[in-house]
Amino acid sequence: MNSIILRVGTRYLCGLLVLFSLYMLIRGHNEPGGGFIGGLIGSTGFVLFALACGTADARAALKVMPQNIAMAGLGIALLAGIAAAVFGDALFTGQWLFINETPEDKGIPLSTVLVFDIGVYLVVFGSILSIVFAMEEEI
Repeated sequence: MNSIILRVGTRYLCGLLVLFSLYMLIRGHNEPGGGFIGGLIGSTGFVLFALACGTADARAALKVMPQNIAMAGLGIALLAGIAAAVFGDALFTGQWLFINETPEDKGIPLSTVLVFDIGVYLVVFGSILSIVFAMEEEI
């Protein structure tokens, strides 16, 4: 597409969508949402960017090959699953750490579930962009 309004608008929209996808990732840690929907939203920003500015510009803006992002996410998700075995639990059992825990307050919860969600986010983000970039380069 050759519209200056669309190209400039998608640059801002891409940033907003990636930011919103990170919000969905963190929000989904304890509520509905999470890595899958966050990855879909984040990849949508770059898909719009690729449609408006071209795949080469979208790849340049991404700075990392989407296949590598998906592979890194797969490794992170696998490590989160294996972490439970270190503590003697079944694979993919959530392990929790509460920072600043007091008798009245649980503190800030950190868990392998969040790490797994981050891995899922990266797998979805990288996979969708790999497919869309390949399809757009074929057309």
